Amino acid sequence: LLGQILDQWFESEPLKATLATDAVIGAMASPHTPGSGYVLLHHVMGELEGRRGAWGYVAGGMGALSQAIAHAATARGAHIFTEKAVCHVLLGRNGQVQGVALQDGTEVRSKLVLSNASPQITFLELIPQEQLPEDFVQRIRQVDTRSPVTKMNVAVDRLPSFLAAPNARDGQPLPHHQCSIHLNCEGTHLLHQAFTEATHGHPSSRPMIELCIPSVLDPGLAPPGCHVVSLFTQYTPSTLAGGQSWDEQTRNAYADRVFDCIEDYAPGFKASVIGRDILTPPDLERIFGLPGGNIFHGAMSLDQLYFARPAPSYSGYQSPIPGLYLCGSGAHPGGGVMGAAGRNAAQVALRDFRHL
Repeated sequence: LLGQILDQWFESEPLKATLATDAVIGAMASPHTPGSGYVLLHHVMGELEGRRGAWGYVAGGMGALSQAIAHAATARGAHIFTEKAVCHVLLGRNGQVQGVALQDGTEVRSKLVLSNASPQITFLELIPQEQLPEDFVQRIRQVDTRSPVTKMNVAVDRLPSFLAAPNARDGQPLPHHQCSIHLNCEGTHLLHQAFTEATHGHPSSRPMIELCIPSVLDPGLAPPGCHVVSLFTQYTPSTLAGGQSWDEQTRNAYADRVFDCIEDYAPGFKASVIGRDILTPPDLERIFGLPGGNIFHGAMSLDQLYFARPAPSYSGYQSPIPGLYLCGSGAHPGGGVMGAAGRNAAQVALRDFRHL
């Protein structure tokens, strides 16, 4: 339990609750849920520019990271096609991969196919079910993909000024504007309470909020004097109580609640908002192909990690289909912007390719 770990090391409840957010990020879990300690470890492992456990902003926004990978690939001769949806994976008579078919009818032939789509999309939508072992299909169907996350992108015409550290008269960014700001984290009991509401199908009445302002470090993201604010909020169940849907009214009601909370910490925030984009779990699934809206393609719980990710006997990136590999967040070691699953899968695919 994360709570026990934090209690051993810290006395300050706000500090413990703030650290606890990294143990429940993207997880339908509370700090008191068994296994939550691993999610914290997952978020602090590794390093950035020699600093252990550090995180950073990508200059130009997260899309710039994709562009950097694309440029590296094309420099080595890769061809990249976008806006070309895959309809299904092509299989030979012996069940061996032969490439992919696109929705426009184009067929791309290949001896190997690597999928960084979720295991659910890869195996339940792109592969004929009769080509897969029944127990494997059942395992993929049973993967816990519950997500508590509603992401909001907000445009503001001035920096938020927090009661705890008011802005200077010149309005210039202060050190805390360059960091991740955690709200509604005065105690771990608040996180647990927010989680409990979601388990009953209700968006949290006092959501956990992680707020960051990337335009402070990367001014090109917004016009002069303006900023973009990224809000990572929990807990919002993908399926609401009573069969209610995430319609426009429900979506905006939750967003207003989040903004009211921020207003309590930074009066004037709501008046500074000039635009907002609200992405609930169903939105994240529809737009980005995240099953259940889960940013990790499946819960990072102990029963879905290591040798069991995405299924027992298939944690080595290979799949029941010869030549088909899984290289996304649904593979070992899971989600996060670290590229470990892709790198490992590429090494396995290259090794196998030599024998084809």
